[in-house]
Amino acid sequence: MRLLAKAAAALATVTLLAGCGAGGSNSGSGVTTVEWWTINLTAPAANQAIDKVIADFEKANPDIKIKRTPRAVDAHKDALRTAIGTSAAPDIYDYWAGPGLGGELVKANASADLTEYYKQYKWDERFTGAALAPVTQYGGYHGVPWKLNGEALYYNKKLFAQAGITQTPKTLDELNTAAKKLKDAGITPIEFGGTVNWHVMRLLDTFLEGKCGSATFDKLVTKKANWGQESCVTDSFTELQTWAKDYFNPGFIGINNDESSALFYGGKAAMALEGDWFNASIAGQKMNLDDVGVFTLPTSTNRLYGFEQAQYITKDSKNKDAAAKFLDYFTSTKVQQETLGLFAVQSVNKDVKPDEAKASSLDKAWDGVFKNAKGLYMNNDQNLNQSQTREYWRIQNLVATGGLDPKQAGAEMQKFLDSSN
Repeated sequence: MRLLAKAAAALATVTLLAGCGAGGSNSGSGVTTVEWWTINLTAPAANQAIDKVIADFEKANPDIKIKRTPRAVDAHKDALRTAIGTSAAPDIYDYWAGPGLGGELVKANASADLTEYYKQYKWDERFTGAALAPVTQYGGYHGVPWKLNGEALYYNKKLFAQAGITQTPKTLDELNTAAKKLKDAGITPIEFGGTVNWHVMRLLDTFLEGKCGSATFDKLVTKKANWGQESCVTDSFTELQTWAKDYFNPGFIGINNDESSALFYGGKAAMALEGDWFNASIAGQKMNLDDVGVFTLPTSTNRLYGFEQAQYITKDSKNKDAAAKFLDYFTSTKVQQETLGLFAVQSVNKDVKPDEAKASSLDKAWDGVFKNAKGLYMNNDQNLNQSQTREYWRIQNLVATGGLDPKQAGAEMQKFLDSSN
């Protein structure tokens, strides 16, 4: 995320403001209030689990109160962009660990280096190597990993069978064939909500990975390849336009992801491109899990599409010790084991193991997705900074709705990248 200049300036001057300090306060009652801003979890069971974690922690630590403020994804981004570097900033903020979001706040000196707490609580021994990599990429330790998610295609087995699809697609060509069969059978192939931008973005990211390959994909998102000169970029935008026209739910651009998900829950769309957290959402909607399957995005690169979220402590927080104590509890083996499957199907805590007796068929399917993955490629709203992401979305939406020729899309993106830092 690219911070506004005023936020960066606020970081430099915040210590001059009388009485200012990030996050909660230590009142005369002797109770420290830790302000925690989080991204809202869509599954009711996951939100209930968070509430229980807070209640249990506060019971064991009566001198600390955790004040959680959950927001929708875009509202959370906006709130952080406005508050970071001011007295309105939280003590802890939930954010993605990619270079384009969490990384921008690290670069803006908004995140505290947690090396002392990693030593105190031995966090470097707690987390998996995959979970530690994103929080150590800037030097030191920025953020505490709490969930690593993969994204893949969920599908309705009955609708696939109705369309005569007997095997899950293994290539993008096979995915196209499956989508056509579903459409020909009178079934909406896949659901998307276009108002939130990042929902449709997942499919475009998939096409770029599959058509460009891993090496070129990584070069594109790090400005080491030219979007306007790679034919695979044009192919990807062309594919997106075809899918939006022929295979998306009608009117997708005017609804959000929750509304489009209802189409999948209700058996009105055959596929949903979602993350492993969708398991809990499906269960919460009382769908028959035997009717739902999941398969890896068929890019042929064998990389997992996904991302990590971390809990960051703000640099100017006056309650770092209390915040760290809570995060130590939140990521402990006990809590992570109790909540496994609600936030993600695999824990960032290396001592947490799936309970075979409790694991659903979808949980087991995801276990195979993770184990078979050869590396990770991240969502582009985490690879790109905020202004670049907005342009990526603008071009994506124009192409998807027929307002821009796919042949011009790559050049448009490159033009913006050349003009931005």
